[in-house]
Amino acid sequence: MRHGKKVIHLGRKVAHRKSMLANMACSLIEHKRINTTLTKAKALKQFIEPLVTKSKSDTTHNRRNAFSALRDKFAVSELFNDIAQKVGDRPGGYTRVVRMGNRLGDNASMAMIELVDFNEVYNNEKETTKKSTRRGRSKKTANESDIAPEKISETAPVATEEKAPAAKSEENTDKKVDNSNDSTTDEADKK
Repeated sequence: MRHGKKVIHLGRKVAHRKSMLANMACSLIEHKRINTTLTKAKALKQFIEPLVTKSKSDTTHNRRNAFSALRDKFAVSELFNDIAQKVGDRPGGYTRVVRMGNRLGDNASMAMIELVDFNEVYNNEKETTKKSTRRGRSKKTANESDIAPEKISETAPVATEEKAPAAKSEENTDKKVDNSNDSTTDEADKK
């Protein structure tokens, strides 16, 4: 059982695991998306997210901590310059792990890990589909009060034309009722 064991060991010793995660994190920062096994992607997610959070506040101390983890000054500068500006308003969840199926050679479960804000496909869909709320007055009541008097007179005939067919249908039903009454009176006259 793995009670309280939070580190994903990946079958490696500490030095090898830290070096591998640092290399993968540098690749993720450089390319914004990498393919790896699912377990490594989950371990990388735990490794990179605190570094991205630190990159939001650009201080010398945070840069040194990031460099001690990443061991690459170009990756640190890109993390603090480019990535920190894009994720500045996001409270967390900077990466996304997408499962890709199994690898042909050894049937290992594969995954793609990417930085969320750098995927243009998902970001464009979210901007176009804006969720509306149902608070306050409806938009129709607010827009009707803003219409100028000239426009109200233009829209008034349209409203009466829509009501006219409804009035005709009511007259037709009245006629049917009247016809039925006439037929009953005709039958009473015949008797």
